[in-house]
Amino acid sequence: MGGFEIILIGIGLAMDATAVSITCGATIITKRFINAIKVALFFGVFQGFMPVVGWLAGVTLRDVITELDHWIAFALLVFIGGKMIYDSTRHDSDQNRCLLLTYPVLFTLAIATSIDALAVGVGFAFLDISILFPVLIIGIITAVLSFAAFFAGNGLAKILGNKVEIAGGIILIGIGTKILIEHTCFLE
Repeated sequence: MGGFEIILIGIGLAMDATAVSITCGATIITKRFINAIKVALFFGVFQGFMPVVGWLAGVTLRDVITELDHWIAFALLVFIGGKMIYDSTRHDSDQNRCLLLTYPVLFTLAIATSIDALAVGVGFAFLDISILFPVLIIGIITAVLSFAAFFAGNGLAKILGNKVEIAGGIILIGIGTKILIEHTCFLE
């Protein structure tokens, strides 16, 4: 897997955090710069940390299921992408999640938006990908997009709504499909 695919995975994984950051930016009116930095740091660090946890878990299982690695990566990415698309169609309101950006609220939001990154880390282990570069890229992309989304919150939320998460889900499903095709058609 090359740098371009890792960047696309980073963008896809950042969509949950970006959507929540848009909501935070739309609901927080005081200390916007400080709050934008807090949101970017929490989301970026957690989005970068969770693939490491998944990768470490996956490395211990790699020798057991190397014949299925591409299928596992495909299933994980399609599941995560599908879940993102499904969640985007739910009518639950995120508007009340960021009324106060306390550390417990940020911690909870960061965990909730980075669970899918844990599963991607497992997929990286099965594909025998070094984890350092993807973790840095995923964390940086998430932090930058979260920071920008916080400031663009009010306007973007009105224009895009749930389409941000739908785009992220489609990107992850596309990458999963690409991995499956590459491993089943060209490597066997």
